[in-house]
Amino acid sequence: MKKIIYCCATGLFYIQTYAQVGIGLDVPNSILDVNGKTTLRKELRVGGTSSQIGNAGLNGQVLVSQGEGLSPVWKSLNVSFIEEGQYKLINSYLSSDQSGITNLSSGVSGDNIYKNNIGDDITDTSKGKWTKISGLENNFTVKNGRNRIAYQFQTGVELKASTSTTSQNISFTCGVFRNGKLVALRPDNISSTNNSDKSGVQDYIFTLNYTEQNVPVGGQKVEVACRKISTSNTNSQFAIGRNVSNTNTVSNAFTLESTLKLDVIEYITYQTN
Repeated sequence: MKKIIYCCATGLFYIQTYAQVGIGLDVPNSILDVNGKTTLRKELRVGGTSSQIGNAGLNGQVLVSQGEGLSPVWKSLNVSFIEEGQYKLINSYLSSDQSGITNLSSGVSGDNIYKNNIGDDITDTSKGKWTKISGLENNFTVKNGRNRIAYQFQTGVELKASTSTTSQNISFTCGVFRNGKLVALRPDNISSTNNSDKSGVQDYIFTLNYTEQNVPVGGQKVEVACRKISTSNTNSQFAIGRNVSNTNTVSNAFTLESTLKLDVIEYITYQTN
Protein backbone atom coordinates (compact mmCIF):
# COMPACT_ATOMS: atom_id res chain seq x y z
CA MET A 1 0.00 0.00 0.00
CA LYS A 2 2.75 2.37 0.81
CA LYS A 3 4.40 1.66 -2.54
CA ILE A 4 1.27 2.53 -4.52
CA ILE A 5 0.83 5.82 -2.71
CA TYR A 6 4.46 6.65 -3.35
CA CYS A 7 4.14 6.02 -7.10
CA CYS A 8 0.99 8.16 -7.38
CA ALA A 9 2.61 11.02 -5.54
CA THR A 10 5.65 10.77 -7.76
CA GLY A 11 3.52 10.82 -10.90
CA LEU A 12 1.54 13.81 -9.70
CA PHE A 13 4.71 15.67 -8.88
CA TYR A 14 6.01 15.00 -12.41
CA ILE A 15 2.92 16.44 -14.06
CA GLN A 16 2.94 19.61 -11.97
CA THR A 17 6.62 20.21 -12.62
CA TYR A 18 6.98 19.43 -16.31
CA ALA A 19 3.55 19.43 -18.03
CA GLN A 20 2.82 22.11 -20.68
CA VAL A 21 -0.68 22.90 -21.90
CA GLY A 22 -1.31 23.94 -25.47
CA ILE A 23 -4.61 25.38 -26.72
CA GLY A 24 -4.99 25.44 -30.48
CA LEU A 25 -1.61 23.77 -31.09
CA ASP A 26 0.06 20.39 -30.65
CA VAL A 27 3.44 21.42 -29.26
CA PRO A 28 3.24 24.18 -26.61
CA ASN A 29 6.33 26.33 -25.99
CA SER A 30 5.48 27.37 -22.43
CA ILE A 31 3.44 26.14 -19.46
CA LEU A 32 0.32 27.67 -21.07
CA ASP A 33 0.51 28.37 -24.82
CA VAL A 34 -2.64 29.73 -26.50
CA ASN A 35 -2.94 29.99 -30.27
CA GLY A 36 -6.15 31.90 -30.91
CA LYS A 37 -8.52 34.47 -29.47
CA THR A 38 -8.85 34.71 -25.69
CA THR A 39 -11.88 35.86 -23.72
CA LEU A 40 -11.32 37.00 -20.14
CA ARG A 41 -14.59 37.29 -18.25
CA LYS A 42 -13.23 38.62 -14.97
CA GLU A 43 -10.12 40.32 -13.59
CA LEU A 44 -6.56 39.45 -14.59
CA ARG A 45 -4.39 38.96 -11.50
CA VAL A 46 -0.59 39.02 -11.50
CA GLY A 47 2.15 38.48 -8.93
CA GLY A 48 0.32 35.76 -7.03
CA THR A 49 1.95 33.06 -4.91
CA SER A 50 0.88 29.74 -3.42
CA SER A 51 -0.65 31.69 -0.53
CA GLN A 52 -1.80 34.92 -2.25
CA ILE A 53 -4.26 35.32 -5.11
CA GLY A 54 -2.39 38.13 -6.87
CA ASN A 55 -3.12 41.76 -7.75
CA ALA A 56 -5.94 42.69 -10.15
CA GLY A 57 -4.82 46.35 -10.39
CA LEU A 58 -6.93 49.49 -10.18
CA ASN A 59 -9.33 51.08 -12.63
CA GLY A 60 -7.38 52.74 -15.46
CA GLN A 61 -4.05 51.03 -14.75
CA VAL A 62 -2.08 49.19 -17.43
CA LEU A 63 0.00 46.02 -17.22
CA VAL A 64 3.74 46.71 -17.59
CA SER A 65 6.41 44.06 -18.20
CA GLN A 66 9.42 43.97 -15.87
CA GLY A 67 11.42 41.70 -18.14
CA GLU A 68 12.16 38.00 -18.35
CA GLY A 69 11.68 36.01 -15.17
CA LEU A 70 9.77 38.75 -13.38
CA SER A 71 6.05 39.12 -12.90
CA PRO A 72 4.44 42.09 -14.73
CA VAL A 73 3.00 44.87 -12.56
CA TRP A 74 0.07 47.25 -12.77
CA LYS A 75 1.09 50.89 -13.37
CA SER A 76 -0.77 54.18 -13.38
CA LEU A 77 0.29 56.14 -16.47
CA ASN A 78 -0.30 59.83 -17.16
CA VAL A 79 -1.79 59.10 -20.57
CA SER A 80 -5.20 60.20 -21.84
CA PHE A 81 -7.00 57.31 -23.49
CA ILE A 82 -9.09 58.64 -26.34
CA GLU A 83 -12.27 56.78 -27.15
CA GLU A 84 -14.17 56.81 -30.40
CA GLY A 85 -16.60 59.70 -30.53
CA GLN A 86 -14.33 62.11 -28.65
CA TYR A 87 -12.30 65.04 -29.99
CA LYS A 88 -8.51 64.94 -29.78
CA LEU A 89 -5.94 67.74 -30.05
CA ILE A 90 -3.95 66.86 -33.18
CA ASN A 91 -1.55 69.81 -33.45
CA SER A 92 -0.91 73.25 -31.96
CA TYR A 93 0.80 76.08 -33.79
CA LEU A 94 2.26 79.13 -32.04
CA SER A 95 3.72 82.19 -33.76
CA SER A 96 4.75 85.67 -32.67
CA ASP A 97 5.56 88.97 -34.37
CA GLN A 98 7.19 92.21 -33.22
CA SER A 99 7.06 94.10 -36.54
CA GLY A 100 3.38 94.81 -36.14
CA ILE A 101 1.40 97.37 -38.14
CA THR A 102 2.65 100.95 -38.43
CA ASN A 103 1.05 102.17 -41.69
CA LEU A 104 -2.19 103.19 -39.92
CA SER A 105 -0.52 106.00 -38.00
CA SER A 106 -0.57 109.83 -38.20
CA GLY A 107 -2.08 111.27 -41.38
CA VAL A 108 -4.13 108.14 -42.12
CA SER A 109 -7.88 108.34 -41.71
CA GLY A 110 -10.11 105.33 -41.09
CA ASP A 111 -11.93 103.40 -43.82
CA ASN A 112 -15.30 104.07 -42.08
CA ILE A 113 -16.48 100.49 -42.61
CA TYR A 114 -18.15 99.27 -39.45
CA LYS A 115 -19.63 95.92 -40.47
CA ASN A 116 -18.15 92.70 -41.78
CA ASN A 117 -19.47 89.21 -42.48
CA ILE A 118 -18.04 85.70 -42.39
CA GLY A 119 -16.40 84.96 -45.73
CA ASP A 120 -15.35 88.54 -46.59
CA ASP A 121 -12.26 88.51 -48.81
CA ILE A 122 -9.13 90.06 -47.33
CA THR A 123 -8.36 91.80 -50.64
CA ASP A 124 -11.85 93.32 -51.07
CA THR A 125 -11.33 96.99 -50.15
CA SER A 126 -15.10 97.56 -50.13
CA LYS A 127 -15.09 95.36 -46.99
CA GLY A 128 -12.25 97.30 -45.35
CA LYS A 129 -8.61 98.18 -45.91
CA TRP A 130 -6.87 95.32 -44.13
CA THR A 131 -3.18 95.18 -43.22
CA LYS A 132 -1.67 91.80 -42.37
CA ILE A 133 0.59 91.00 -39.43
CA SER A 134 2.96 89.02 -41.62
CA GLY A 135 4.78 87.09 -38.89
CA LEU A 136 1.57 85.35 -37.75
CA GLU A 137 0.85 83.42 -40.96
CA ASN A 138 0.41 79.66 -40.38
CA ASN A 139 -0.14 76.72 -42.72
CA PHE A 140 -1.57 73.36 -41.69
CA THR A 141 -3.61 70.43 -43.04
CA VAL A 142 -7.01 69.19 -41.88
CA LYS A 143 -7.48 65.42 -42.27
CA ASN A 144 -10.91 64.86 -40.72
CA GLY A 145 -13.95 66.86 -41.77
CA ARG A 146 -15.34 66.70 -38.22
CA ASN A 147 -13.08 69.11 -36.38
CA ARG A 148 -12.66 72.27 -34.36
CA ILE A 149 -10.03 74.93 -35.04
CA ALA A 150 -9.41 77.20 -32.04
CA TYR A 151 -7.89 80.63 -32.72
CA GLN A 152 -6.28 82.64 -29.89
CA PHE A 153 -4.89 86.00 -30.99
CA GLN A 154 -3.45 88.69 -28.71
CA THR A 155 -1.60 91.90 -29.44
CA GLY A 156 -0.68 95.23 -27.91
CA VAL A 157 -2.13 98.45 -29.31
CA GLU A 158 -0.66 101.90 -28.77
CA LEU A 159 -2.01 105.39 -29.35
CA LYS A 160 -0.06 108.64 -28.95
CA ALA A 161 -2.23 111.72 -28.98
CA SER A 162 -1.01 114.66 -31.06
CA THR A 163 -1.56 116.81 -27.98
CA SER A 164 -0.92 115.06 -24.68
CA THR A 165 -3.45 117.15 -22.76
CA THR A 166 -6.40 116.39 -25.05
CA SER A 167 -8.65 113.35 -25.36
CA GLN A 168 -8.23 111.41 -28.63
CA ASN A 169 -9.50 108.01 -29.71
CA ILE A 170 -9.24 105.48 -32.53
CA SER A 171 -11.66 102.71 -33.49
CA PHE A 172 -10.07 99.65 -35.07
CA THR A 173 -10.71 95.97 -35.70
CA CYS A 174 -8.66 92.79 -36.14
CA GLY A 175 -9.71 89.56 -37.80
CA VAL A 176 -8.59 86.02 -38.54
CA PHE A 177 -8.64 84.92 -42.18
CA ARG A 178 -8.48 81.33 -43.41
CA ASN A 179 -7.51 80.92 -47.06
CA GLY A 180 -8.13 84.62 -47.53
CA LYS A 181 -11.68 84.57 -46.10
CA LEU A 182 -12.77 86.14 -42.81
CA VAL A 183 -13.65 83.62 -40.09
CA ALA A 184 -13.39 85.67 -36.87
CA LEU A 185 -13.54 89.35 -36.00
CA ARG A 186 -13.57 91.73 -33.06
CA PRO A 187 -13.86 95.55 -33.22
CA ASP A 188 -12.44 97.70 -30.44
CA ASN A 189 -11.44 101.22 -29.42
CA ILE A 190 -8.48 102.86 -27.74
CA SER A 191 -8.63 106.29 -26.06
CA SER A 192 -6.11 108.68 -24.60
CA THR A 193 -7.46 111.11 -22.01
CA ASN A 194 -5.02 113.78 -20.88
CA ASN A 195 -2.00 111.47 -20.60
CA SER A 196 0.44 114.31 -20.08
CA ASP A 197 2.40 112.19 -17.58
CA LYS A 198 3.12 109.69 -20.41
CA SER A 199 3.42 112.27 -23.21
CA GLY A 200 -0.01 111.32 -24.53
CA VAL A 201 0.77 107.59 -24.89
CA GLN A 202 -1.94 105.03 -24.15
CA ASP A 203 -1.40 101.22 -24.32
CA TYR A 204 -4.04 98.52 -24.59
CA ILE A 205 -4.15 94.71 -24.90
CA PHE A 206 -6.43 93.33 -27.61
CA THR A 207 -7.61 89.70 -27.49
CA LEU A 208 -9.62 87.60 -29.95
CA ASN A 209 -10.69 84.01 -29.18
CA TYR A 210 -12.81 82.00 -31.59
CA THR A 211 -13.48 78.34 -32.46
CA GLU A 212 -14.41 77.34 -36.01
CA GLN A 213 -16.14 73.99 -36.55
CA ASN A 214 -15.90 71.46 -39.39
CA VAL A 215 -13.25 73.17 -41.50
CA PRO A 216 -12.99 71.39 -44.91
CA VAL A 217 -10.36 68.70 -45.33
CA GLY A 218 -7.13 69.89 -46.98
CA GLY A 219 -4.49 72.59 -46.75
CA GLN A 220 -5.30 75.73 -44.78
CA LYS A 221 -3.53 79.10 -44.54
CA VAL A 222 -4.37 81.33 -41.58
CA GLU A 223 -3.55 85.04 -41.44
CA VAL A 224 -4.31 87.89 -39.06
CA ALA A 225 -5.05 91.41 -40.31
CA CYS A 226 -6.23 94.68 -38.78
CA ARG A 227 -7.58 98.02 -39.99
CA LYS A 228 -8.40 101.50 -38.69
CA ILE A 229 -12.11 102.27 -38.75
CA SER A 230 -12.18 105.87 -37.53
CA THR A 231 -10.13 108.40 -35.61
CA SER A 232 -10.94 111.60 -33.72
CA ASN A 233 -7.69 113.16 -34.95
CA THR A 234 -5.74 112.05 -38.02
CA ASN A 235 -2.54 113.40 -36.45
CA SER A 236 -2.65 110.75 -33.68
CA GLN A 237 0.10 108.15 -33.85
CA PHE A 238 -1.18 104.58 -33.88
CA ALA A 239 0.45 101.13 -33.96
CA ILE A 240 -0.72 97.55 -33.57
CA GLY A 241 1.67 94.91 -32.28
CA ARG A 242 4.50 97.31 -31.50
CA ASN A 243 5.29 100.75 -30.04
CA VAL A 244 4.67 103.90 -32.10
CA SER A 245 8.33 104.90 -31.87
CA ASN A 246 11.60 103.29 -30.83
CA THR A 247 12.36 106.40 -28.78
CA ASN A 248 9.25 105.72 -26.74
CA THR A 249 10.11 105.38 -23.04
CA VAL A 250 6.72 103.93 -22.11
CA SER A 251 6.81 100.64 -24.08
CA ASN A 252 8.70 98.68 -26.72
CA ALA A 253 8.05 96.09 -29.44
CA PHE A 254 8.56 93.20 -27.03
CA THR A 255 5.88 94.30 -24.56
CA LEU A 256 3.36 94.89 -27.36
CA GLU A 257 4.20 91.93 -29.62
CA SER A 258 1.50 89.88 -31.35
CA THR A 259 0.94 86.16 -30.74
CA LEU A 260 -1.30 83.62 -32.45
CA LYS A 261 -2.05 80.09 -31.19
CA LEU A 262 -3.92 77.58 -33.34
CA ASP A 263 -5.29 74.31 -31.98
CA VAL A 264 -6.35 71.69 -34.52
CA ILE A 265 -8.83 69.33 -32.84
CA GLU A 266 -10.28 66.39 -34.76
CA TYR A 267 -13.00 63.79 -34.16
CA ILE A 268 -11.74 60.30 -33.33
CA THR A 269 -12.91 57.29 -35.31
CA TYR A 270 -11.43 53.78 -35.31
CA GLN A 271 -11.53 51.40 -38.24
CA THR A 272 -12.80 47.93 -37.34
CA ASN A 273 -11.84 44.72 -39.10
